[in-house]
Amino acid sequence: MNVQDVLAAQVKEAVSNIFNVTLETVEFQPTRKDFEGDITLVTFPMLRQIKTSPVKLGEAIGDYLVAHNQEIEKFNVVQGFLNIVLADAYYLNFFGKVKDDPDFGKASVGEESIMVEYSSPNTNKPLHLGHIRNNLLGYSVSEILKASGKKVYKTQIINDRGIHICKSMLAWQRFGNDETPESTGLKGDKLVGNYYVKFDKAYKEEVSYLQAQGKTEDEAKAEAPILKDAQEMLRKWEAGDAEVVELWKTMNQWVYDGFEETYAKLGVDFDKNYYESNTYLLGKNVVAEGLEKDIFYRKDDGSVWIDLTDEGLDEKIVLRSDGTAVYMTQDIGTAIQRVKDYHINGMVYTVGNEQDYHFKVLFLILKKLGYEWAENLYHLSYGMVDLPSGKMKSREGTVVDADDLIEEMTATAKNISEELGKLDGYSEAEKEELYRIIGLGALKYYILKVDPRKRILFNPEESVDFQGNTGPFIQYTYARIQSILRKAEFDYSNPIFEYSLNEKEKQLIKQLQLYPETVQLAAENHSPALIANYTYELVKEFNSFYQNVTILGTEDETEKNFRVQLSKAVGDVIKSSFALLGIQVPERM
Repeated sequence: MNVQDVLAAQVKEAVSNIFNVTLETVEFQPTRKDFEGDITLVTFPMLRQIKTSPVKLGEAIGDYLVAHNQEIEKFNVVQGFLNIVLADAYYLNFFGKVKDDPDFGKASVGEESIMVEYSSPNTNKPLHLGHIRNNLLGYSVSEILKASGKKVYKTQIINDRGIHICKSMLAWQRFGNDETPESTGLKGDKLVGNYYVKFDKAYKEEVSYLQAQGKTEDEAKAEAPILKDAQEMLRKWEAGDAEVVELWKTMNQWVYDGFEETYAKLGVDFDKNYYESNTYLLGKNVVAEGLEKDIFYRKDDGSVWIDLTDEGLDEKIVLRSDGTAVYMTQDIGTAIQRVKDYHINGMVYTVGNEQDYHFKVLFLILKKLGYEWAENLYHLSYGMVDLPSGKMKSREGTVVDADDLIEEMTATAKNISEELGKLDGYSEAEKEELYRIIGLGALKYYILKVDPRKRILFNPEESVDFQGNTGPFIQYTYARIQSILRKAEFDYSNPIFEYSLNEKEKQLIKQLQLYPETVQLAAENHSPALIANYTYELVKEFNSFYQNVTILGTEDETEKNFRVQLSKAVGDVIKSSFALLGIQVPERM
């Protein structure tokens, strides 16, 4: 039970004993910085039930609390606010319980299970900067939900069918000369992506030629021979043509192998992959059931729709007139299949904000179909990531490739680290590993510290700054703490029950206390930014402590022991919170 719950019970007890009044609720808030106190009771709402002045009420409750709670040292009353000063014993008691707890901040696993979908790429190109934000968000939210006490399954649905992959396949047949990832030394996703770009180049040339022959732009785009050939290839794939299906399997496998390399570099993983080639027919039977229940209706042309105008949305097609599924149909069927597969209570979809409307409609349809778990669906909507150089376009090959960006971040970390001269005594292998940890930490933190819904302008150099609200600044503080622990050549594990805290020590413990509730809040809001910015505040508080008190140099052994323990606890929480963001921390820097 936290201090607020204990105090709330004691305040109700005080009011009942002194004024013979039963309170339903008690309101607390943090004490303002210009007043002495750790937590403040707001007495104004009580005056509706208790006929006295706010100051007299505050003093009566304050006297009662001091008399009945040894962890309350004193109080002061300012108008209708009772500012409570907690004794050092309270903070030492809390600290003694959590300082060596490896699971501090994390809740025990409950009954609720959630599936988090993220990444979900197409198989015609490598992962790019947009996918990086998606992966980092999805992975981090998964870890935060786990820490909040939920069972979590990570998944992706790979868009492995359709005209996009046929374009790459056709271009490889035309221009590839039997190239493979092995023969070229290229990652498979990059090789296939190159042919997607080559298709687009050939397509544009044909469109230009047809326009020169007198066709309109729309006619030329529709009649370009290479596009018609790609459409024919798609028809053959859908008909199960052996040669086309074999090429499709081969080229998709190249891409999957490439994706796996990138995921390993990013440090993300999945419990289950779904493939659109297996799910695109799902949902049709659900549409038939919905028609019987009058949830859907059929138009004269045979297409099936749902009318959501009463809900402030519009009419949405769920089955074409020729009986083929649309994306909405597939998403309905896939959601239902996932619940069958994993018996989950809810799902989180990590998808860009251009799909906001799609998910509003999807969730509403699933609710109308009567699925209770549809109340627990969440669209983790996020904004685009831009670079100072501008927007990205896949077809033109101007995308910021994920692997290239990871390499660039490692190189940037190397350059800045070497300029700062922080790496004396490291072997070359140790240096390379450190550059990777710093570079990836910079990238992940820069992206995750921002509210997911906001658009980001990503600046690689700014992200690898060793000062300010950055990953490397926090990593450096962690490494500094590990240096303190290495130098502390004594047993600092024994608990300390009697100790007079100074203000810096108390503020640091207060910040540690916020960690469990921050994890819960981040889970409720699906926001890694809350974890990132909590960690930054903790690190700022530690650096203020480090600069204002003597840790290893103090003559007082109890003081030295306690301050080393406090430093270790801060380091443990930094490591724990950064793990929720998917960021490693180096032992030395």
